[in-house]
Amino acid sequence: MAPSSCCVCGQAVGSDAPRLGGRAYCERHFLKVARRRGSVARASLLTLLALVLFAGLVAVLARFAKPVPEGSALVLVSLVLALVPAALWLLFFYLQDTLEPEPKAFVFGVFVLGGLLASAVAIPLLRDLFQVQEWLGSSFWANLLGSVLVVGFVQEFLKYAAVRYSVYLLPEFDERMDGILYGTAAGLGFATMLNILYVVESGGVDLGMGVVRIVVTALAQASFSGITGYFLARAKFEEERVWWLPLGLTLAAVLNGLFSVVRGSITRSGSVLSQRTASPWLGLVLAGVVAVVTLGALLYLVRRANERTMAGGEGV
Repeated sequence: MAPSSCCVCGQAVGSDAPRLGGRAYCERHFLKVARRRGSVARASLLTLLALVLFAGLVAVLARFAKPVPEGSALVLVSLVLALVPAALWLLFFYLQDTLEPEPKAFVFGVFVLGGLLASAVAIPLLRDLFQVQEWLGSSFWANLLGSVLVVGFVQEFLKYAAVRYSVYLLPEFDERMDGILYGTAAGLGFATMLNILYVVESGGVDLGMGVVRIVVTALAQASFSGITGYFLARAKFEEERVWWLPLGLTLAAVLNGLFSVVRGSITRSGSVLSQRTASPWLGLVLAGVVAVVTLGALLYLVRRANERTMAGGEGV
């Protein structure tokens, strides 16, 4: 077999270099790509628990708080609440990643890029070009197809782009778990901007029910972009077929759309975008279940692939 170069750092390697999925690695990056890294999993699980507790605590405090904030004070408090989900994840990630450090600037950069794409591209596309607010809730089929084919694909492609055309191209993206990490960061950035715009355009939100919507948006957006991140990691470290990345993007978009439809149904919402819910706590339960199942499945797939790699086989 002819000499080649490491697919991560570009260093020249010999014909006997370790290979994974048809791609050559230097010794250092072959060991790193399959290392066990619990920091991402721990940070994600801690954030999930903290967000549920956060939503419950704010809802209880809002019920008994006197006087209730109004006007600019309400907007300010609501903006702070909109930033909490991302702040919690970044805090837990920073604390858990001390032994297995990831460049913090890259993580934060992907987070910011996800937010910028939400504000500069997603919102103008969905509201001004597709005008989904005019027809999305008109019927079941319009809701389902629009939520998947329009809202789902626009949102998931932009979160995919935030990773694919930034840190994905750098040597620092050097292990499978990085896909989930950076995908989650992009999703949280995207969700944070959606929540900020929602707060500003609404002139503040009801502190009890508003915080539930904020948490639901964060959990859902982070979960679905984590799926795309997993597919990106597989594509970088292994030779996948041409349909591999479109498959990952499609899966994330379909789940995104289905989540919106099911959430709207169980909370008896008038439309997916209106956010007028009669029982938002059911939406929070649904988002929590989706986040746990998605994270668990992704972590299992990464661990299984890493074990096979370290045992001398290929990733799965």
